[in-house]
Formats: sequence, structure tokens, C-alpha cells
Amino acid sequence: MESQRNISEFVLLGLSYDQNIQIFCFVFFLFCYVALLVGNLLILISIQCSPLFHQPMYYFLSHLSCMDICYTSSITPKLIADLRGGTKTISYGNCMFQVFAMHFFGSIEVFVLTVMAFDRYAAICKPLHYMLIMNRTRCNLLILAAWAGGALHSFPQLSMAIQLPFCGPNEIDHYFCDIFPLLKVACTDTYITGVLVVANSGMVALVTFVVLCVSYVIILFSLRHHSAEGRHKALSTCGSHITVVILFFGPSIFAYLRPPTTFPEDKVFALFYTIIAPMFNPLIYTLRNTEMKNAMRKVWCQTLFSKEAHN
Repeated sequence: MESQRNISEFVLLGLSYDQNIQIFCFVFFLFCYVALLVGNLLILISIQCSPLFHQPMYYFLSHLSCMDICYTSSITPKLIADLRGGTKTISYGNCMFQVFAMHFFGSIEVFVLTVMAFDRYAAICKPLHYMLIMNRTRCNLLILAAWAGGALHSFPQLSMAIQLPFCGPNEIDHYFCDIFPLLKVACTDTYITGVLVVANSGMVALVTFVVLCVSYVIILFSLRHHSAEGRHKALSTCGSHITVVILFFGPSIFAYLRPPTTFPEDKVFALFYTIIAPMFNPLIYTLRNTEMKNAMRKVWCQTLFSKEAHN
């Protein structure tokens, strides 16, 4: 491996050279990251400490929140630290780990969103058999399948990145390590590798997006036979899921389903699927969900009352 590269670190060019923009981005993304951590931890704890944990939809939602935290934490802390100034370097090992972690947790999140769509399909289209279809054993198997899918997607990505030879420029025109920016600084013909990346990442994003769209079309079509109250509740839940899917998949498809090259807009689109969408997930799933709001109110009110009683 050492014979294929003579560099030990990369320089991340980041979002901007302008000092004022860097200060603004530092404050903004620090706020976003803290909001993401607080929001997703609130969801995780509220679900774990309430009866909602035994409902499949909220069981999957707790896993989605966990993936949001892991996925964004593989990128955002480094970005925030780099925005404080100085040379934005990352070691070769940490760069490869970032490639793996981002694709591993990101693809698990994609598959969990797909599982959540299947759960909504079963709840709305097969209500009489819902608890039989979505029993806890099957829920655990679906989550296990999501983790397995994440591994199947991310290990080939890591393998392709590790095999790239780096012998000259080490400046990556991005704020984190990803395959396409790495291909640009590799000192070899990367056409085949680029095609493989598109076939892997691009097709995973496209296929799951199409599956999600088809499932929600079927769900919306079947709502014609439900009562007005049932339609409203189902549309509220599905609306949350669809919003998350669009925020996450739109920029992801732009980033990976195209010829293997880089564009200046890549960094802006990457911000959506690495920071913005995961930050909005807690708001989307709680503000439009009465059960979730009630569970959070009960859990945190009981916690406060028990502390006051103890004092």
C-alpha cells in the first residue's frame, strides 16, 4: 500500500477562503450540529422510555435517529473544527475512515427509510394483518438487513478508495473525504473506478428512491377507501416520511448518479444530505406527529417531576 502513495495526509479546501464566510459557517454549522444532536437524542430517549418503542414505526424511527447522529458525526465535527481557521488537513487513515463511515451509516439510513415505507404500507394497506406482518422478530430482521446492506455498500467503496494511488497533489476540493474528490487527485486513470462508484452509490440511491416513490403512490392510492379521519392521520405520517425522503435523496442522486466528476455545486448539495436533512428529521417527525409529541411531553414531564420530588 505504501508503494502506491507518497502522501500521509490530505488538505481539505473546505467551503470558502473568505474569513467572514468561514466565521458565519462555523456558527451556523455548530448550531445545526447541536440542534441535530439534541433533537435526535430527545427522540431516542422519548421512544426508549415510552410504550411507543413497541410500535414498529417508532422502533424504526429510533434507529433512524441513531443513524442520523452517527452519519453526521462522521463529517460535521471535522468541518466545524476546520472552520475555526488554520490548515485543514486530514490524515490518510482518517480520510479512508471518513469515506467508509459516511457511506456505511448513510446507506443504513437509506435502507431504514425504505423499511419505514414498508411499515407504512403494511399499516395502511393491510391493517388487519399489520401486527402479524410487522412482529418484533421481523422488525429486528429488517434492521439487521439494513445494517447488512450498509456493509455491502460501504466496503466496496472503501476498497476502491484504498486502492487509489496518490503521488502528487493532495488538495481535495471538498470539506470531507469522498470518492469523487479523491478520484480527482489520484495519479492514475480513474474512469473504471468512477463508473463502479456510480454503479454502486448512484444505483443504490436511485433504486431505493424509486421503491420509496412507488410504495407511497400505492399508499396514497389505497387511502381512497379510508375515512376522512383515517386519511388525515395517514397523510400526516406519510407526509413526514416523504419530506425526509426528498430532502435526503434529491441531493444524493445529484451527487452520485452522474458521470464521475466534480462540480462547484457539489459542496452545497452535500450540505443537504450530510447536515441539513438529518437536522430537520427530528422536527419533521415530531411537529406533525401527535403521538410523538405526547410521548415526549410525558417522558420529560415525569423526569422533571421526579427530580423536583427528590429535591
